[in-house]
Amino acid sequence: MKRKGIIIGGVAVLILIGAALFYFLYLNHPSRRVLATVNGEKIKGEDLEKELARVESPLKEMYREEPGQLLDGIITKQLLLQEAKRQNFSPPVKTYKDASKETLSPEDALIAELMKKKFASPPEVTQKEIEGFYKMFKDRMEGKPLKQMAPIIEQFIRETKQQEEMGRFIDDLRKNAKIEIHQDRIQKIAAPPPESNTEDELKKALAAGKPALVDFGANSCLPCRQLRPILKEVEKEYSEKTNVLVIDVYKNQNLAREHKILLIPTLVFFDAKGKEAFRHVGVLDKEKIVAKLKEIGMGT
Repeated sequence: MKRKGIIIGGVAVLILIGAALFYFLYLNHPSRRVLATVNGEKIKGEDLEKELARVESPLKEMYREEPGQLLDGIITKQLLLQEAKRQNFSPPVKTYKDASKETLSPEDALIAELMKKKFASPPEVTQKEIEGFYKMFKDRMEGKPLKQMAPIIEQFIRETKQQEEMGRFIDDLRKNAKIEIHQDRIQKIAAPPPESNTEDELKKALAAGKPALVDFGANSCLPCRQLRPILKEVEKEYSEKTNVLVIDVYKNQNLAREHKILLIPTLVFFDAKGKEAFRHVGVLDKEKIVAKLKEIGMGT
């Protein structure tokens, strides 16, 4: 009886260990955790990963650092899908002509049909609105007369109005929905953002006796993130001849003011004496960056 009791006890322990492993390795895996619920429908980590797979770099890395932004888009999509189903919408029937076209997923097709019918009538644009817009931005019209610019202005105003209508429609869906977001779980799956160079590191680089390139940007800026791989290549290939730094303007606002940064990204080139020699606003390709560094004193 004692031996039998030991065996039963051992089996019970194994069952408990198995249950614990199942919970921690499967049910408690980040992909299985519920990040939000929308009118009772769950959005899990695996749903977030599926959406991430559809996103190209560097936006993908930005969403990994701020998954809440991507989750917000998934919530909006879920609300639209629920509304389409509530109104008994159905995607258009495919024909042989659609075989060669890139088709939407059933969910996206359903949402597209909802939005198409919901906003079938384009917003009205009056002549007064067109004239008012032209008058306000006349200095940007390159001297072109109202008659020539009117169709372009009308289309712009109409699209803006339609975007505003869609925004109000989605806001109404959100107001009437029961949405629960687990912020603690979102924070746990967020990737750490890239580090920014400090003020002391900038001072040291400018006093190093060789040219320096400083990118004044931000982690939340898409063009800035598109520039990062280019800067890494330059830094790797010319590390002995130049210093390359990245300054986050939101974390270093004093530096941004000191160097008169108005738009991001702004690339500032410093010569070997630490004096500004050139600056460029926007993305710059590798060849032009290297050429400018050589022009201000970087050896070949």
